[in-house]
Amino acid sequence: MTSFIYEQLAQHFSEQIHTGLWRPQQRLPSIRQLSEQFGVAKITVQHALHKLEASGLVEARPRSGYFVSQRTVPGVPSTRRLLNTQPSLVNMPLIFQDIMARSAAFDLCPGAPVHEPVNHLLQLNRHIGRAMRQHPYNKAVYYTGPQGNPALREQIALLYRGRNCALDAAALCITAGCQNSLFLALMSCCEPGDTVAVESPAFYGVLQLLQQLRLKVVEIPVSPTLGLKAADLEAVIRKWPVKACVVTASFATPTGASIPGEEKRQLVALADKYELTLIEDDIYGDLGFHFRPEPLKAFDKNGNVILCSSISKSLSRDLRLGWVAGGRHHDKIVHLKLINQLASGQAMQEGLASFMAEGHYKRHLLQYRQQLKRQRDDLLKALNELWQFPFRYTVPEGGIALWLELQKQQDTSRYYQPLLKENIVITPGALFSTQGHFNHYLRLSFAHPATGPRRQALARLAEIFAGRG
Repeated sequence: MTSFIYEQLAQHFSEQIHTGLWRPQQRLPSIRQLSEQFGVAKITVQHALHKLEASGLVEARPRSGYFVSQRTVPGVPSTRRLLNTQPSLVNMPLIFQDIMARSAAFDLCPGAPVHEPVNHLLQLNRHIGRAMRQHPYNKAVYYTGPQGNPALREQIALLYRGRNCALDAAALCITAGCQNSLFLALMSCCEPGDTVAVESPAFYGVLQLLQQLRLKVVEIPVSPTLGLKAADLEAVIRKWPVKACVVTASFATPTGASIPGEEKRQLVALADKYELTLIEDDIYGDLGFHFRPEPLKAFDKNGNVILCSSISKSLSRDLRLGWVAGGRHHDKIVHLKLINQLASGQAMQEGLASFMAEGHYKRHLLQYRQQLKRQRDDLLKALNELWQFPFRYTVPEGGIALWLELQKQQDTSRYYQPLLKENIVITPGALFSTQGHFNHYLRLSFAHPATGPRRQALARLAEIFAGRG
C-alpha cells in the first residue's frame, strides 16, 4: 500500500514531536517554510498538519500558526504478544445482543437526531420503487435463482474491477447482508469442532457466528494499524489444525487497520500452501478516505479466498443485500443459500442494480468518504479537547470506527449498564475477544457527527473515565 506524500510528511512531523525535537507549546515553522524545506506544495503541508491536528498532536491558533499541543498523544493502542492460547469454543457476552437490540452498534446515542435529508437515499428509493412497479405479478409469483440478480452481480463485479480485483459476475452470489455472507462462507468450509483463526481484536459478529456453528477459535494478535501478519498466521497454522481464517484486510473494526499489499499477497500464498480458506470481510473496502485498497481476493488465483461484503456500511443498513465470491466453495455456498434463504427479493436487487448502473453509488461514495473523514477528525478533536487523561487511539484512514485504549484498571464493561440509564450506549472492548482481552478498551464510531447529544456523551465519558462521575 503506497502512502501519500502528505501522510509521509505527517509521519515525519509526528516523529519530531514524539522524539522531543518539537516540544509542547513550540510554534511550528510556517506552512511556507515547511513547503520550501521539504520541496512540496503548500496544500500538501496543510493536509499533513490537518492530520496531526485531528490526532491531537498539534493545534492551530488564529493568526499565529500551528503549535505542538501541551498534552501530546502517547500513540496508538498497544499490540499484545502472540500468546500460546489453545483453540476453544466461543461464549459471547449478553452485552452483544443488548447493543444490537438498541440499534447502537455504531452510535453512542441511538436516539439522537441523524443528518438528513440524504439525496442518494432518495434516489435509491426511486429506483427500488420503479423496480417494484415493473412486472409486479411476475415478482409476486416467481422466485429468482439462489445466485441472485445477474444485473446486480455484474455491477458488483464492475465495482471490484475498479479495485484491481478481476471478479466475474458468475462467481458471485447475492446474500442477505455481510453477516449472512460470513455465515454461508463458514458453513461451506467448516464442520462443528473445526478450528478457525481470527484477528484479535476480532469483529464480534464473527465471534457470534463461530459460537452458533460450534467452531473453535484461536485468536491471533494483530497490529492496530497494519492488521494481521502472515508470519503470525503461519505460526498458528503450524501449531493447530486451522481450517479457515477470518480477516478484515481493509479498515477493520474495531481498529481501522489495513493490511499492506505485500502482506496480503503473503497471506494468500499461505492459504495456497496449507490448503487453508481465507474468509475476507470486505464490508469497509469502499470507505477509504484517500485510496481504495485491493481486497485479498485480488491476489487469489486458486479459489482459496472467500470474499464477503454488503452495502450496509457504505449505503444503507436497511437494505439487506450483500454478496459472497466463494472461489472453490462457490457451488456449495449457492446450495447453502438455497437451503437457508431460498432467494433474495427481486425488486430490491433490481433497484440497487439500476442505481449502481447509473453511477449514483460511485457518486455517493465520493461524498460519503469525505463526510466520514470530517467526522473522524471532529471526533478526534473532541476527544483531545474533552478527555484530559491518558489514553491511546488509532487514526484509521477509512471505515467508520476507531479503537481506544484506556488505563488498565478501567474495565469498560462495568460502565455499560450505568451509562444505559443516561441513554449512552458504549461498545466495550471485551466484545472483541473470547479470551478476556481488551477489557480496558473501547470502540467509538464516527458514523455520526460528534456534535450535540453525542458530544455531550463524550464529555460524560470523560468524567466517568477520569473518576469524576
